[in-house]
Amino acid sequence: MNFLAHLYLSGNDAEIMVGNFLGDFVRGRNLLERYGKNIATGIELHRTIDEFTDTHPIVAQSKNRLREKYRHYAAVIVDIFYDHFLAKNWSEYSSELLSDFADKSYQVLQQYLDIFPKDAQYMLPYMINGNWLVNYAKPEGIQRALSGMARRTKFNSRMDESVDDMVLYYEEFSNEFKIFFPQLKKKADEFIQRHV
Repeated sequence: MNFLAHLYLSGNDAEIMVGNFLGDFVRGRNLLERYGKNIATGIELHRTIDEFTDTHPIVAQSKNRLREKYRHYAAVIVDIFYDHFLAKNWSEYSSELLSDFADKSYQVLQQYLDIFPKDAQYMLPYMINGNWLVNYAKPEGIQRALSGMARRTKFNSRMDESVDDMVLYYEEFSNEFKIFFPQLKKKADEFIQRHV
């Protein structure tokens, strides 16, 4: 899953949200000593979400549709597609407006900026200025995200072309997301209940 899903699946604790957001930027195991209990829990939650997603048969269907053209980038592309479907159908998953959730998330993340790894510190202003969390709801927002990622890859990933595939197989990706996401939400909720 990508940024919107990780933030949404964090529950109501700001530090768990921060940790869940930072999961892709943090390496290693000594999380408690480096970040404290709740941020470390958020990082572990991020890893649990990724593992559940990466091994789920429904997500595998989505990735397999893209694998021939995009190879190992298929998983990254599907993560971003799924954030689109979460943003587009936000009212099915939250009573809070997406714009309000995004503003609150940006405020929380900015409060902890000093503990962010350098890559995350660099990226966050772009995320806020481009209002990525809200703009994921539109294909143009997904196009911008994938084009930015394509520019940063060492090889020709062609990720910037993948929105065409999302449009072509829109119903299939949407249906797979709608089956998968409630299962992921349940997994994340159970993790939080066990660790908080």
